[in-house]
Amino acid sequence: MKRLKDIRFKNLRNIARWLYSITYGQRWRIAVSCLTGAFEVACSLGFVWASKQVIDIATGAVAGNIWVAASITIIILLGQLSFAALDMWLSGCMPVDVGNRLRSRLFNHLLRSRWKELERYHTGDVLNRVNRDVDEVVRLLTATIPDLFVTVIQFLASFAYLCKLDASLAWLLILIIPVFLLISKLYVRRMREYNRNIRVSDSKIQSVMQESIQHHVIVKTMERTRNRLAVLGELQGGLRKQVQGRTRLSLFSRMMMSVGFNSGYLLVFLWGAMRLSRGDISFGTMTAFLQLVGRVQRPAFDLTSFLPSFITAYTAAERLMELESLSTEDDDNSIFIEEVTGLSFRNVSFAYVENGESVFNHWNAEFRAGTSTAVLGETGAGKTTLIRLILALVSPTEGTIVLTGPQGDVEVSPGTRPNFVYVPQGNTLFSGTIRDNLLMGNPDATDREIEDALRMAVADFVLELPDGINTVLTEQGGGVSEGQAQRIAIARALLRKGNILLFDEATSALDRETERRLIYNLKTCCQGKTVIFITHHAALAEECDEVLSL
Repeated sequence: MKRLKDIRFKNLRNIARWLYSITYGQRWRIAVSCLTGAFEVACSLGFVWASKQVIDIATGAVAGNIWVAASITIIILLGQLSFAALDMWLSGCMPVDVGNRLRSRLFNHLLRSRWKELERYHTGDVLNRVNRDVDEVVRLLTATIPDLFVTVIQFLASFAYLCKLDASLAWLLILIIPVFLLISKLYVRRMREYNRNIRVSDSKIQSVMQESIQHHVIVKTMERTRNRLAVLGELQGGLRKQVQGRTRLSLFSRMMMSVGFNSGYLLVFLWGAMRLSRGDISFGTMTAFLQLVGRVQRPAFDLTSFLPSFITAYTAAERLMELESLSTEDDDNSIFIEEVTGLSFRNVSFAYVENGESVFNHWNAEFRAGTSTAVLGETGAGKTTLIRLILALVSPTEGTIVLTGPQGDVEVSPGTRPNFVYVPQGNTLFSGTIRDNLLMGNPDATDREIEDALRMAVADFVLELPDGINTVLTEQGGGVSEGQAQRIAIARALLRKGNILLFDEATSALDRETERRLIYNLKTCCQGKTVIFITHHAALAEECDEVLSL
């Protein structure tokens, strides 16, 4: 039991440190928000005092100028409204800034994380965490924590003021608060479990919807629309039950606390009425009692209502920290080799799962500098894995992969990627203009270089479009055919400076004549470079200097 508590405390401490780290640059705003709320509390209690004075002067309980007292009341009220407006302004700006910074930080980490580790997560789950979980954490930092600070200040200050007016009443009122704490203790663990399960269900729902929309053509042509809706409905039904369970738990807790809150109000009302009937207090003091009871018990009520927010944010923080725990690639030390470079596999073994079936087992191969090689093989033979090894997306379990040349051997790593020009299979274009897609290959490319690359890739059809390279593509290159998208992707790759070109089924969507023209152009523009084709096409293999079968 002690060990379990130590683990929980350590985890809570780690989350607290992580939360502190993501507030960098915004801590002063959070502090100002807390101070603004504290001043608002001061004005609120000042209003209680001033209104008491107005009533006591009006009833003759105390001597004084009612106009002066009324003026003070108005000034305090205006101050309270001003601080409330400032707090509203800060509350509107802070979430955007903190959220943007946290999402940028996560996005940067995800882009730099190792491919094999990130691949374990569904993209829908990752996006759900980056969006909804970030929102929960931001709400905690920019709203819940400042509100908690202000609530505690309001409770202590109101209790002190009530003690000054009637200490016995204040302590009677305070005895009800342990009821709130007891109820909170009972339902924290179950609430945390509900929130964790709800977050998982949200991720599954988003994953199903994303995949179904992304592959809507397959869904339509395979007549699986009803099936996908049924899957979604089943997941939503499970989510509904989880939310209902959480709501029942919260409802019971809130009802019990409301009973305590109303009991306290009734206690103060009857206490004040009896003392007023005996002439022990004035009407002004009676009104102060009634105003202060809410200012003492409301914070106690709010303190317990903060618990669901903390639990939800705790769960969200754990899920985000899990993403940030993914190890990242060391790609800061880029190595670009100017000379023509070859590639050598030396006694390489690799398996995706430890102690699992090996894709490569003590495999040796040589891709000589300045030659073209066609890599052939059946589906599942390891062609895609070969590309991943070359690009250091995965690492060999044994052996080494090195770049060879006059500069000596350089082991392949994330830092050697500048030497590769990679054209993956399928449609890999981004939404945006064709120019934007091409500039991903070389951000400094001129229009002349872009046009030359398009012609070399047999993608000069782009130049004949009404908007040319400024033609806007939708998601996944929508607006052009698959074959046209492949040629634009090849043009994008040709703009990149690198001496080893990797084509992974890059001509699979091209007709024979277009493929022939493309291969001719590539042999012309890539003379002296090392070119590797992953292909099923025997005709393409015939055009290469060497053929390697897996």
